[in-house]
Amino acid sequence: MAAVYSGISLKLKSKTTSWEDKLKLAHFAWISHQCLLPNKEQVLLDWARQSLVAFYKKKLELKEDIVERLWIYVDNILHSRKLQNLLKNGKTVNLQISLIKIINERIAEFSLLGSQRNICVVLSCCQSILSTPALAVIYTARQELIVDLLSQLCWLACRQPGAIIPQLFEVIHLSLSHYLSLQQQQVNPRRAFGEVTGHLLQPCLVLRHFLLGGTWTQAGQGQLRPALGRDIRNQIEAVLQGGAFQPELLPSYKEELLDQQQGDSKIGAMKNLLAPLGTMIARLVDAGYCDPSLQASVVANSVALLYKLFVESYLKEGNQLLCFKVLPQLFGCLRISHLEEQRQALSVSDWTTELLVVEQFLNSVASNTIYNIAADRIRHGEAQFHFYRRLAELLLKHPQALVPAWFRCLKVLLSLNHLILEPDLDDLLASAWIDAEVTELRTQKAQEALIHTLFQTYAKLRQVPRLFEEVLGVLCRPAAEALRLPVLTAGPAAVLQECLPELPLSQVLDTWALVQERFQSLILSGLRGDEDMALKSLSLSSLLCCVMVNMRSLDAGSPLPVVRRTRQAMDRMLQGLVKPLLDLLRKPWPSTPELWQQKVGDSALLLAHTWAQVDTVLRLSCSPYRSEPGTLAGTTPEPSGPLPLLPGVEAKHWEEIEEFTVQSDSLGRYCLEQLHLQRMKNTLLQASFQSEEALCALRRDATYILGSGRVSVTRGTLASWDGQVGTVSALTYPIAHWHLVMSNLMILISYLGPDDLEYLASILLRTLPVRKAQEGLAEEEPDITLGKISQAVLHSPLFPEMQSLHSAFFLGLTARCGNILCAAAQRETALLRQQLPWLFEEDYMVMAHWENRFAKVGSEGVEPREEIAQNILSLVRGDSPIQLEGEQLESILQLLGVLSALQLDSLLAPYHVHCFLLLLSVAVTPPGSSCSSSLTLRFLRTCYQLLGCLQRGKSAQAVLRVMYVSDIFEVTLTSLFRASRRFLVSVNDPSWLEFLQVVGTFLEQLLQMLIQRKPSLGLNFGKILAFLSGHQLHNEVTSGKRSENQIPLGQQLMLVSLTKVCQVLGPLVKEQKQQDEAPEVLPKLLKEVVLQAGALLQHCMAPGAQGRLPPAVISSVGSLLEANVALRSRHNWTDVSKGTDKALSAYTTLYQTIYAQILLELPALVGDPPSFQAAVQFLTLFFLVPELHPQKDSVCTSVFHSVRKVLADPVIPVQVVEEIEPHLGTLFTQMLESGTTEDFRMWLQCILQGLDVSNLWRADLQVMLKTIPSFLNCFHRLLCSIIREGRQKDKGSAEDLPVVLECARLVERMYSHMAARAEEFRVFSPFMVAQYVVEAQKVTLYPAVKVLLQEGIYLILDLCIESDIQFLRASLQLGVRDVFKELHSDYVKHHKAKREGEKRYAV
Repeated sequence: MAAVYSGISLKLKSKTTSWEDKLKLAHFAWISHQCLLPNKEQVLLDWARQSLVAFYKKKLELKEDIVERLWIYVDNILHSRKLQNLLKNGKTVNLQISLIKIINERIAEFSLLGSQRNICVVLSCCQSILSTPALAVIYTARQELIVDLLSQLCWLACRQPGAIIPQLFEVIHLSLSHYLSLQQQQVNPRRAFGEVTGHLLQPCLVLRHFLLGGTWTQAGQGQLRPALGRDIRNQIEAVLQGGAFQPELLPSYKEELLDQQQGDSKIGAMKNLLAPLGTMIARLVDAGYCDPSLQASVVANSVALLYKLFVESYLKEGNQLLCFKVLPQLFGCLRISHLEEQRQALSVSDWTTELLVVEQFLNSVASNTIYNIAADRIRHGEAQFHFYRRLAELLLKHPQALVPAWFRCLKVLLSLNHLILEPDLDDLLASAWIDAEVTELRTQKAQEALIHTLFQTYAKLRQVPRLFEEVLGVLCRPAAEALRLPVLTAGPAAVLQECLPELPLSQVLDTWALVQERFQSLILSGLRGDEDMALKSLSLSSLLCCVMVNMRSLDAGSPLPVVRRTRQAMDRMLQGLVKPLLDLLRKPWPSTPELWQQKVGDSALLLAHTWAQVDTVLRLSCSPYRSEPGTLAGTTPEPSGPLPLLPGVEAKHWEEIEEFTVQSDSLGRYCLEQLHLQRMKNTLLQASFQSEEALCALRRDATYILGSGRVSVTRGTLASWDGQVGTVSALTYPIAHWHLVMSNLMILISYLGPDDLEYLASILLRTLPVRKAQEGLAEEEPDITLGKISQAVLHSPLFPEMQSLHSAFFLGLTARCGNILCAAAQRETALLRQQLPWLFEEDYMVMAHWENRFAKVGSEGVEPREEIAQNILSLVRGDSPIQLEGEQLESILQLLGVLSALQLDSLLAPYHVHCFLLLLSVAVTPPGSSCSSSLTLRFLRTCYQLLGCLQRGKSAQAVLRVMYVSDIFEVTLTSLFRASRRFLVSVNDPSWLEFLQVVGTFLEQLLQMLIQRKPSLGLNFGKILAFLSGHQLHNEVTSGKRSENQIPLGQQLMLVSLTKVCQVLGPLVKEQKQQDEAPEVLPKLLKEVVLQAGALLQHCMAPGAQGRLPPAVISSVGSLLEANVALRSRHNWTDVSKGTDKALSAYTTLYQTIYAQILLELPALVGDPPSFQAAVQFLTLFFLVPELHPQKDSVCTSVFHSVRKVLADPVIPVQVVEEIEPHLGTLFTQMLESGTTEDFRMWLQCILQGLDVSNLWRADLQVMLKTIPSFLNCFHRLLCSIIREGRQKDKGSAEDLPVVLECARLVERMYSHMAARAEEFRVFSPFMVAQYVVEAQKVTLYPAVKVLLQEGIYLILDLCIESDIQFLRASLQLGVRDVFKELHSDYVKHHKAKREGEKRYAV
């Protein structure tokens, strides 16, 4: 041993041994059990350490690769499980400070020089040391080492942000954890403060800045987990708080900030610690510790953090002033605090960064109640107020309307004290509202919040008129009006709409009078020829209209002085403002009106429309207003002629105004339409509104409104409108006009002619955002567009009620589809017109055509239906003259998307038939070569979905008056068989499977219609079956030959068709519903369908079809077996029954093969709900046919194990488990009916495996809770079976008793496990007891069985509370109640008493 020891030791120390050999020897010594060096771990670690120390101290020359391998050797030792086990067992391994120092030095070197050599292995060593408590003690024992390490790690991350190693953050996280632990144990606050400010403040704040900016978590970087980044930020904040804001430092801060001298008691360790805040600020703004372009952002982010930490640490009663005093000091670190000294202006991004910090300052002041107005004024000479005033002046002197935080800062200042901003209220209104160019959504919301706070504040002060006076002052002062945005965009308008109704009417009337007075005195006289004045008039008009429309409405109970004042205001406005403005629109004017004239027209008509609207509302709601004397008052009788648009303005003047407005798309034109609409409403309110004269006037107004914007809307626009009347312009007028028309359709539609309705329907269809990309864009855009308006109308529940427009829209939509089909016709247009006339008929002619045809045959008559069917079939079978290429197919798809939004199930019979024939024509039209398989499948799926929706409607039977079901069936499948030949998709493609499901649903609907109609069932089903059996696909299957030309997709379509016939015909045969048929017709047809479907299934399952079962096969086999069962139930027809038995025996192997395959695939089918449901249905039916059961294995056992795998699979999500439960219920019921006692025993044993019920129903608690009802339902069936098998029999022996006892014992165990999960099962306990006694009272059980079951039910009774027992006594029937009383008596006497005794003994 000595030789081994001395040999290794000497060789490691020998100068003659090469370093290559030394490293190999050291590695061998570490891993080999044969090398028994005393204190081997320490010796080897010291050798590596000494070698590295000597190299870095220039005492030893080594190659770089040797140095790297030495580091790797040290890292391997530190990370080895062997070392960890030794340390756990109490062995001591010393690292020595020299190793720690060279680690720290290397990290500092990496940070300063950017060298990447050995960085990974050095960090790995460091991580291993810090993560092992026995080794980390070397850092924690000498605190300066961990401080140095932490500082250098942070600098490494900050100075090399583009070349960061993910492991670095883990090491930083560990270092921070250790330092925080030391900091909490630190008893010297001066030392902790010095460490943080002297060594850690700068690197930690820079690192935090990078972390906040997401430098290492951006897409593509992947170097830092977000959770780890958050943890490091939190640790940095904790380090700063624990070092710079300790409770012991509070006196020093007070001395620095409040000039309070420290008492003698504080002399000691703290006596030399002066100006802690100044120290931190000096370190923070010190130049050179980071890139100059970065420092301003670092400082901004850091001062916000320091203020937050200061407030969290020291805010308490009496320290509010101290917390404020910090604020100016930290604010002084920001560049915006000394803008005069800046050599160049700050960019928008710079302002954004710094204003976000100011916002955080102010929010902290507001949320922590640091500013108390009274205390600041009385005790502190308004120190805070003056600071906030200076800040407000700064913000208003340098407005930043592009920065949302600028608005938010002003909002907080306003909420602190309105006097802070009141001296500059006009500048605030100008820069933040009237002159602000705000277009970005987030900035608009911030502006709206500021204006809202402004109005709310002045409303509480009852000074809203004063606020409006300032607004008017800003609006009326000289400015470049053309550059201003409309004064009432959506945000400010919404604020006024919320504020004005809450104000006292006196304040609103004062505001009204103020606006009107300024308008008349400053604007009205200078309008002619002055564009600026005209623009100001429009702004004041918008403001006045907003005040009038949103004031609180008067009613019969309103004070009479208020009513009089309102009436006077209305009269003054009409006579002194509206009419003078309208007079400026009299002829003559130039051929092209000047801008000032246009704006005056906008202003005049806006005020006129508002006056008329408000006057109507007041007359309706306030009777004193109508009777109040005034210029236009009086209860005069209704005029004999049409109502005027505005009282006192003659018709000739209105003609001139209409002639003026028609020259441009403008606000005035929109307001004139509103005036006509208002006149329509007033006319409808008159008693004589149904007179011929009134109807003519209503039609004229409706026609004018619709015609006014017809050209503009037809031209269209891509612009958007915010919905405010004051923002209507030439660009947004088409949207405003369309919005006006669509919003008032219920009024207009009764007075529009067919041409108008057709125009409306065409615009509605054309402006719909049919493309998905446009829909997504529309959802993001908050404003109103033409497309949004039309889409809202289309989806409105009122749209179907407007039958004339709905019909016009429907006909326009179908006509456009027909036009595309006609345009795709390549030849024989004349023949096509004869064969498919509904594609060429014009709009209303369509309905007349079908109504006439229906009228001829009468309600119960028949139509020569073969003609239509043969015409369509001739196109389907032959070379169709129509071929839809890609763009045409896409266009029709878009139109079908619109059609799907209509209520197709409520169409009248003529419309229904037309729609059906059109959709069928579209569906059978072959796509061109440019159409991909996916596009064609989507197209066909959409067609048949709409046909299915249509046939669920009230007029579905009308289709059968023009076509037989068998013909529709043949047309559909002929076209689909042909189309399937060119589909380049697999049989398991999800889009193909979804398409199969849609087609199957449609075919099933057709067959159900046939049954509902009843006559000639045998004839129709016979024709369908003849078509299917005569098709080439069927011949290929029956021939038994397999060729490369066979089409699996077509075979699946055939299989779906046969399956649907089985599904519909099977129940009909089973329930003997046919009355008019010979009794053997339908069973024979069903038998023939079963044989065909079976042959096709066998073909699909033949040796060529390998792999998993196709979903179509799974879906079909259950229906086929169900049809077999239905035929077997018809004992009356022996010949059919014999044939059925033959069919069943012929397909026994097929059913058994599919049964075995389904058992294997059941867990995988869970992800496909339709296939899973079909598989479960097949298994349920399989139980009903014992002849099919395998002789070797029990079907019950096999199915149980397969279902158990499904429910126990951890991969299956919770939601899926919940979805499949209903499908399993019927299967469990059938299993319980078919199972033997031995099966029950096996099931219970499996359920109890692992001693936890949830092993079967998933371990997750939520799943357990949600599946308990289903489980208890199945468990109850098991219990019933055991009670039935465990009864005392009158005759026979008790041979099965041992098995029954075993089952009863398992049931008892099951009850015990339920009782152990008391929280989950307690709510079900009374019902479980009730189920038991109901079953138990039916039979006399063997005593041994009864004892076991009762012991189990006693455990469930333990879960019942007294109210449960009372409930059972009251609700159970008489005989059952006696059994329960006996059970409960035995429970109390034996079980409960025994349990309580055990509890006392345990105590």
